[in-house]
Amino acid sequence: MSIAVRQALETDLPTIREIYNDAVRNTNAIWNEKQVDLANRLAWFQGRQAQGYPILVAVDAGGQVLGYASYGDWRPFDGFRYSVEHSVYIHPRQRGKGLGGLLMRALIERARRGGKHVMVAAIESANSASITLHQRLGFATTGQMPQVGIKFGRWLDLTFMQLVLNPGAPPPSE
Repeated sequence: MSIAVRQALETDLPTIREIYNDAVRNTNAIWNEKQVDLANRLAWFQGRQAQGYPILVAVDAGGQVLGYASYGDWRPFDGFRYSVEHSVYIHPRQRGKGLGGLLMRALIERARRGGKHVMVAAIESANSASITLHQRLGFATTGQMPQVGIKFGRWLDLTFMQLVLNPGAPPPSE
């Protein structure tokens, strides 16, 4: 199967919403318990665009969206402006086929080219597939936070991982 990664279009939002809502309903990949409507995804899309942040989609030869990835501000303070937190979601029928890595490599490259210094991952600690993927991409575990979330009637632990995008780079002159 031929897969391409490209910038998301507004016309991709119904499928992005479907993928997101599946993660809400069926996984601990996101700790939101409420599904979103198309207006929510449009506001999210427009917000990312306004900030100059990418939303990438993996598409098959027919243009069907199979997964997406994006990043946004790590924290809303100026001192964190060179750090971003990312997310990647794959359609349930496409998981385990390497699309997460494909999207992540493209997203990491965008962050590097965009002058970002650190990419942060916040992963539910039992999500071994995501943790393994991030380790393969060079992310290091930087913290564990037990029982900071809840979903499906159980406490969730959070693993923080990070990738320094440009090791040894001096801080930008202000």
